[in-house]
Amino acid sequence: MKIQSLETFHLRPRWMFLKITTDEGISGWGEPVLEGRAQTVETALREMAPLLIGQDPLRIEHLWQTLYRSTAYRGGPILTSALSGVEMALWDIKGKACGQPVYQLLGGKCRDRVRMYGHLKPTGHPGDFPIEAMLEITRGRLAEGFTVMKYSIIPPIRPIDSPAMVEAAVERFAAVRECIGKKVDLAIDFHGRVSPAMSRRLLAALEPYYPLFVEEPVLPENVDALAAVARGTSIPIAAGERLFTRWGYRELIEKQAVSVVQPDLCHCGGILEARKIAALAENYYMAYAPHNPLGPISLAACLQLDACAPNLLAQEHPGMPGGQDLGVGILTKPFVIEKDGCIRIPDGPGLGIEVDESRLEELAFPGAWDTPRLFFEDGSIADW
Repeated sequence: MKIQSLETFHLRPRWMFLKITTDEGISGWGEPVLEGRAQTVETALREMAPLLIGQDPLRIEHLWQTLYRSTAYRGGPILTSALSGVEMALWDIKGKACGQPVYQLLGGKCRDRVRMYGHLKPTGHPGDFPIEAMLEITRGRLAEGFTVMKYSIIPPIRPIDSPAMVEAAVERFAAVRECIGKKVDLAIDFHGRVSPAMSRRLLAALEPYYPLFVEEPVLPENVDALAAVARGTSIPIAAGERLFTRWGYRELIEKQAVSVVQPDLCHCGGILEARKIAALAENYYMAYAPHNPLGPISLAACLQLDACAPNLLAQEHPGMPGGQDLGVGILTKPFVIEKDGCIRIPDGPGLGIEVDESRLEELAFPGAWDTPRLFFEDGSIADW
């Protein structure tokens, strides 16, 4: 079997799919997208294509090493996002060729169902919005059966901010906690947009409300700063969506700066690379909760690894209205979140999905989507 072609598809709202086709008619799908940089990743895929065309798609590790190591400049969000999508598609091909789900090729299932968590954010609100709007979504998530939820802290936050800001943040979390009770887990994401000084104050104020974890209280690029924040709180710290490959995770894990690792399978290097990261974290008794704000192919890849990662905590998905992120209108058999807030592990070969290519054209868009930017009142950028 030889790789014959690579084809990309840009889909609303901001996704990009990759289809790799072989000379034996078996195709595999991946999701090689980077938020706000899909067209740049697409260029990287075109540059990788000559190294893939004509090669045996079943030699996944060899092709991964070739794409990653055969250039002087390795890693980074663009190259590893392109590589991740390729790797996903190769696993899809291999599973289909063997007639087995990917999880069987990675050692078999540890579980039959995966606990899911969705976001508590109204569509089209990049900034502040009323607490009641969040509570309305929260009640809907409860009705859907979710036992885990997450929302993002409302930015921007100054490097050293006022007591009113802290009180407002706690008021929102407390309101959601009161709504869901003590048997449902609630996480909060700081998006790395908070200074270490303010993270300490916010974590101390949130501690009585028992967050499941706080995601990216500070950026993970300074692991010592993240570790210092983690040591000052009993709240589990999570991070990793902006780290790439096992080498990018090494210091984070060795310094025990987190309790939960969050590789994004569309960015970190793919399915097997995320498996290696989860195994490294397992040595330090850390949980694994893959980051996934993207589409149904990303979710399909996550579920294959979730099935066989013993330290899985829960699986993120955006929770889009209409279920497009679950594959509604895209997959011939969309994923279904059952009344206990879980998705059953698919048992089909490869990634366990079939893309309805006849629907892709109606969802197509040029691919230009920019990440929303945040500014302080004085006009300066609010991201660290």
